[in-house]
Amino acid sequence: MAIAIITGASSGMGREFVRQIANDNELDEIWVLARRVDRLAELQLQHEISKKLIIKGVDFNKRADMVMFSEELKVASPEVKLLINCAGLGYIGEFDKLSANDNVEMIDVNCTALTYMTHIVLPFIIDGGRIINLASSAAYLPQPKFAVYAATKSYVLSLSRALGRELRKRNIKVTAVCPGPVKTEFFDLAERKFKGASYKEKFMVSADKVVKSALKASKKGKAVVTYSFSMKFFRLICKVLPKKWLLGFVK
Repeated sequence: MAIAIITGASSGMGREFVRQIANDNELDEIWVLARRVDRLAELQLQHEISKKLIIKGVDFNKRADMVMFSEELKVASPEVKLLINCAGLGYIGEFDKLSANDNVEMIDVNCTALTYMTHIVLPFIIDGGRIINLASSAAYLPQPKFAVYAATKSYVLSLSRALGRELRKRNIKVTAVCPGPVKTEFFDLAERKFKGASYKEKFMVSADKVVKSALKASKKGKAVVTYSFSMKFFRLICKVLPKKWLLGFVK
């Protein structure tokens, strides 16, 4: 029985990944993981989700929850065809204006939890399986007033590329998804204390297009996928222009 595991499946990009892989004939079940179990239950009620969903309540800011899920994996010993790490967190604001807990929480969810989940699921990923990690175009350049978030996404991008190389021998493909701003609930939480840069609204894209692009790139075995022409251009200039110039513009 081939399954997909999606973290952060209760909203945003994770929820959209569930919707788009629901008709994948190669999958028998989708395991959906998130803190808000009630939102996961809503997914099962949607008529467009025909695939069987296995709901797992996991708070990715709590190691105990992930350890418990690790034990469940050992008992079930599933054949994982696809792991999608979507659980993520971002707070906008200058480093010293955010609380220490806010800054560390982003690292815990975006880096520590993603690393832990990948490690415990990896033994169950089958030959030809795939991993999709949700990074961000923020990974390409340090972001004043979004410093920790951008740094965590640089970690996700770097880890994904290295892991993809290591896992070639097991025929497992790893793809880092690096979109720009996406129209989801993410910014409702990110801007809870400080407003983000207004110019980012001009580059907002829909989640369904980003997810469609990500799944297509993953099947082709691409290491990195950057959605939209503007973000591809942004990635290019981050490679060729001095960082101090770009940082001045972003600030």
